[in-house]
Amino acid sequence: MSAFEDKGMSRREFVRRTMAFSGAAMMGSAGLGVSSGVWAAGSDAPEKKDIRVGFIPLTDCSSVVMAAVQKFDEKYGIKIIPSKEASWAAVRDKLVSGELDAAHVLYGLVYGVHLGIGGPKKDMAVLMSLNNNGQAITLANKLREQGVTDGAGLRKLITAKPGEYTFAQTFPTGTHAMWLYYWLAAHDINPMKDVKVITVPPPQMVANMRVGNMDGFCVGEPWNNRAIMDKIGFTAVTTQDIWTDHPEKVLGTTADWVAKHPNAARALTAAILEAGRWIDASLPNRRTTAETVAQKSYINTDMDVILERMLGRYSNGLGRSWDDANYMKFYNDGAVNFPYLSDGMWFLTQHRRWGLLDRNVDYLAVAKQINRIDIYRQAATAAKVPLPKSEMRSHKLIDGVVWDGKEPAKYAGSFKVRA
Repeated sequence: MSAFEDKGMSRREFVRRTMAFSGAAMMGSAGLGVSSGVWAAGSDAPEKKDIRVGFIPLTDCSSVVMAAVQKFDEKYGIKIIPSKEASWAAVRDKLVSGELDAAHVLYGLVYGVHLGIGGPKKDMAVLMSLNNNGQAITLANKLREQGVTDGAGLRKLITAKPGEYTFAQTFPTGTHAMWLYYWLAAHDINPMKDVKVITVPPPQMVANMRVGNMDGFCVGEPWNNRAIMDKIGFTAVTTQDIWTDHPEKVLGTTADWVAKHPNAARALTAAILEAGRWIDASLPNRRTTAETVAQKSYINTDMDVILERMLGRYSNGLGRSWDDANYMKFYNDGAVNFPYLSDGMWFLTQHRRWGLLDRNVDYLAVAKQINRIDIYRQAATAAKVPLPKSEMRSHKLIDGVVWDGKEPAKYAGSFKVRA
């Protein structure tokens, strides 16, 4: 059964496959230098060799980092220069100005910029999805002391003790804002009316919770696990429990950059595809990745904080531990990386739901403008990555509502809890 059909595997099965894959993966990476220069001549040559790719210190920047560290970029005649950024607003501004060629970036941020929501308007492009799953909503221990361990408990507390409850996300149109809002609304908590929502850059989440600036936050790893290890918070829900195999970060750039550098865009996408495949190929590769991205120049935290959830080994800070089949994936036989039109459209429906969009747009047309499936197909062919049968996909979210990309305006207006 292909990964497009597979809904996950047991940890035991993953370990068994790892034993088979790890040798092949090491053999594959050993010969990378020999293959360099695939696009080195003729019309296929990258228009730009040195490509500056921004990233935020989060575990899901791993395929961008490892494409450079493991030299997958050299195979395609480019050099990826990872650029550590302080906030998603900085990533946005540097993409728009051209200071960054591309970036590890929030899916909804790219769509927001394209439509002029939350900043300057600029035609944008999504080249590929970088990962599925692996974010979480962390609540402060002070809520646990009041009996809150989940969404239902939070709703009960807010009803019984009205007051100002503050929750943080990382960017107004981004993925973390949408996961936080969706989860709150699924428990009949209106994020626009019942709580206060603030924006905090991912690396600053734990420090802000420590000093009492918020009751909860939604962010990517390793900052949820860091809050648990620092004994200041607990995981109320993982985002894969909100939407299994949900889209998360993307490789984003501007439409102008792709128009000027189509071969470089293809080479960059292919290199990062190979890196994601390498990461997912074995547990030893995941450990190597965790050791690498933990370094000061990347995430700058203890390797163990990253590694646990990178391997799918979860604990929630409330005494429960489990192996999560739907942990952060970077490849999954290519199912992670295809820029599904329905994925991009979903973020637009939520922007409309929460009043960030003041009208319905042509959801499908916008997704077709942004998601560069043409570039992705070329890169996937070059990297020998399988393609799905459809540009749309279907999922049931935590509230039981199915999203399949059909009738997006009707879907956006169907929610009881909305702005």
